[in-house]
Amino acid sequence: MSDTVMTRHHVRFIFGIMRMCQPPHNIEMLRSLLVSSRRSTGSGAFMFEALCVRQQHRGVDSVDRQYDGLYTGHIPTSPIQKALLAVGSGVAALQDPYRHDMVAVLGETTGHLALMTLRDRMRGDPEGYTILTERPRIRLSTLDLSKMASLPDGSFGREYLRFLEDNRVTPDSRVNVKFVDNEELAYVMQRYREVHDLLHTLLGMPTNMLGEVAVKWFEAAQTGLPMCILGAVLGPLRLSTSRLEPLVTSLGPWAVRNGRQARCVLSIFYERRWEQSLEDLREELNIEPPPLTITATSQKATLDS
Repeated sequence: MSDTVMTRHHVRFIFGIMRMCQPPHNIEMLRSLLVSSRRSTGSGAFMFEALCVRQQHRGVDSVDRQYDGLYTGHIPTSPIQKALLAVGSGVAALQDPYRHDMVAVLGETTGHLALMTLRDRMRGDPEGYTILTERPRIRLSTLDLSKMASLPDGSFGREYLRFLEDNRVTPDSRVNVKFVDNEELAYVMQRYREVHDLLHTLLGMPTNMLGEVAVKWFEAAQTGLPMCILGAVLGPLRLSTSRLEPLVTSLGPWAVRNGRQARCVLSIFYERRWEQSLEDLREELNIEPPPLTITATSQKATLDS
């Protein structure tokens, strides 16, 4: 059976489900997500389209009433709609792991319990509690790049800036949370996203596939987010045999071990740690230096001497 036939069956099935449940009142915001998802192929885009189809309304949607004005950009969804979003975004993310928007939706629609645990860990840490209270954001508009560039080599701020430059990434690429139905948990998810590149710096991992999978193994052990666990399980399937070997024999065990033993990485006010040496910060967080060196321009991993 062809992929086209299969996706049409998926759509018919989802249409049937949607007729039995009330759709979100803010349908236009969901349609904007559909426009983005059309860049994906296969059933992922069809599932988003099914979610966005307007059905007959029976008064004001109860989901909207419950979550109206929760936070800027929030899109209220019912449990069944979250399930459809999770499936659709999961399919799209599997087809293209670099579709960060689809990965983001998957994380938001499947991570409620893990986010509660992370929030509680932050509340129990003085520095983490301060972060929850002050709600700092890691964006280009909040970073003093000139000052970071003037810091000495080996300082956390200088090494983070070097990571951004070497890998040609920007903190502004992290999308805002939309589907988490709790304002505080939404911030925890946002903080996780904005800390991701800082983890690359702490772990010494570039943004190539091997580096991303190693970071996902760390995040899976550290956060328990289903999205991270899925990425840790399926990510290695995209690696060649030569690149899989160092992950299985060295990088993977190191990442999982450190993810389990490290202090909660969301509870660190990194914005106040730029001048601290990377070595000292790793020691404070109980993170061991990476056993392999991987450059940003090459997948080749070499043993540290």
